[in-house]
Amino acid sequence: MRGRRALQAAVATAAIVPVAAGAVGVWHPNFVGLGTDTYGAYLSGLLLGIGLAFWSLIPRIEQQGRSFSLLTAIVALGGLARLTLALRLSAWGLPVVLPLVMELGVTPLLWLWQRRLARSFLFRSE
Repeated sequence: MRGRRALQAAVATAAIVPVAAGAVGVWHPNFVGLGTDTYGAYLSGLLLGIGLAFWSLIPRIEQQGRSFSLLTAIVALGGLARLTLALRLSAWGLPVVLPLVMELGVTPLLWLWQRRLARSFLFRSE
């Protein structure tokens, strides 16, 4: 039970990043350098939605393997796109590196943790 609570807390904390960044991009686009770019606002809305979706999985996190996997794949695909552009442009500032850590590091690690927890709950219920 302790592992479940720890994962719930970790996901709740990690999802603050996309929720906050998405909300800021939607409501204050100039703050994050989007200006009046509607595409940037759209992407911020998607980011907000991803964070809210992760939060929605928290109550029964051990039973949310498919949804957790789908959200992780979306985040990792975005991270790979960011990494590809960063490599092409040789752009390695904090605004690039910090999101990459979340997209290609933290989120996949949380996914692995969720899978392990789901397996342990499956074996307990049999």
